[in-house]
Amino acid sequence: MRVALRAAYISAIMSKDKTARGSGMIATGRVAENRRARHEYAIAETFEAGIVLHGTEVKSLRQGRANISDSYAGGKQDELFLFNCHIPEYGNARHFNHETRRPRKLLMHKREVRRLLGAVSREGMTLVPLSLYFNSRGIAKVQIGLAKGKKTVDKRETLKQRDWNRQKARILRDKG
Repeated sequence: MRVALRAAYISAIMSKDKTARGSGMIATGRVAENRRARHEYAIAETFEAGIVLHGTEVKSLRQGRANISDSYAGGKQDELFLFNCHIPEYGNARHFNHETRRPRKLLMHKREVRRLLGAVSREGMTLVPLSLYFNSRGIAKVQIGLAKGKKTVDKRETLKQRDWNRQKARILRDKG
């Protein structure tokens, strides 16, 4: 009996579920999403990039607090940075807190960075952050889209297509 209880206790401690229940912490999963980006831009390609963060920024992200709706990515001396990303201050940090809207360096291969910066400068495209999340290993990542701005007509066409697909699915579901 005692051995079974000890085994159950150890398995509960060593379980793979790393979410801190009750504390509001996120171990893996999406922290912030830029939903307007897919409406405002035609996304050509998506890339995953690491992001350089300070300790209090990570703790604030683990609480699920971030806003990337007004942010954009750009280059500075052959490096990519995420500008205008708002990560609020961590409440328990006292005087060791971070700046909320500082430029944050993005980690990608040098070849990819050169390719993206070339596309932005030549073809009139832009780099838009689509989502900010923790991967399965608990590392903060940013999904960036190489995008071209949509005109109002294109936005209307997208809405029409979405409505038509929704109606088509409804008709098939009712008759099926």
